[in-house]
Amino acid sequence: MKLYRLDPIGTLDGLKLCNEEEPRPGPREIAIRIRATSLNYRDLKVAAGAYDPRTIKPRPIPLSDGAGEVVEIGPGVTRVKPGDRVAAIFSQRWLAGRADPAYASSVLGGPSDGMLAERVVLSEEGVVPIPTHLNFEEAATLPCAALTAWHALFARGGLTAGETVLTLGTGGVSLFAVQFARLAGARVIVTSGSEEKIARLKAMGVTDVVNYRATPDWERAVLDLTGGEGADHVVELGGAGTFRNSLLALRTGGRLYAIGNLAGEAQINPQMILAKRANVHGISVGSREMFEAMNRAISHARLKPVIDRQFDFGEARAAYDYLASRAHFGKIVIRGA
Repeated sequence: MKLYRLDPIGTLDGLKLCNEEEPRPGPREIAIRIRATSLNYRDLKVAAGAYDPRTIKPRPIPLSDGAGEVVEIGPGVTRVKPGDRVAAIFSQRWLAGRADPAYASSVLGGPSDGMLAERVVLSEEGVVPIPTHLNFEEAATLPCAALTAWHALFARGGLTAGETVLTLGTGGVSLFAVQFARLAGARVIVTSGSEEKIARLKAMGVTDVVNYRATPDWERAVLDLTGGEGADHVVELGGAGTFRNSLLALRTGGRLYAIGNLAGEAQINPQMILAKRANVHGISVGSREMFEAMNRAISHARLKPVIDRQFDFGEARAAYDYLASRAHFGKIVIRGA
């Protein structure tokens, strides 16, 4: 079968197309024919060697996000059957409850082999059914970006109608946050540095958009839009380089979800957190239980993920390069081989 491996890690030139024997499922395992995968910024960091090498397996199959159909089951499998359409969960051992550091080794696409292959074998516990109205390409966008946004706004944040959500940029997590917030009846404010992307946001129905290039102190614009109060929820995707702006844009007692680390390094003054009485939450994807709850909401609303571009399986390197360009609006998908 065809698959990709990162060999060596440290450069995108290490992304290599390989041919290997098909894996077979053991007890309580399932084989999945992968029909589509999607990329996250994390995948660039894995390929670049940005993580502690002790936490990444040698020559891993990359990508955490994928969807396909069950083609074979091992002895004792009861959760799924051949023909079922499923998506993998990001952390294969985080099924419910709190995250546990012990689960880290089960994360796909680095600590464990990922989804950029024709066929993968996973535990029967490590998948969820795909919403029936979604195709494989759409479903492949859900495991990391969508669940991260859902975890932040609902599982952790308890978002309610009438509250204000500020989210940064137009990547996958941000656009899922936009869609989920609008679904809940919340007001949405988005920052972007591209007039083209701002036009696309407005086409989605987002009326409050701040151009951070034209307005470097964009937190002031957010305060103006909220009558001086600030946003109830801030989906912070820029990292240390935007953390201060996001805190200033937060209302007193609001919730800030620290998710991304895309904008360099800076020192954080804890006094700012105290002054805002801010609730700061570090968010790392979510559990299978959260995924199932999210899928129920997606199914009920018949929500469709925003996909920017789709690449063929043999164009995986081009998909990585496009992600690295940061030109995308929404998710980048690689179709199955």
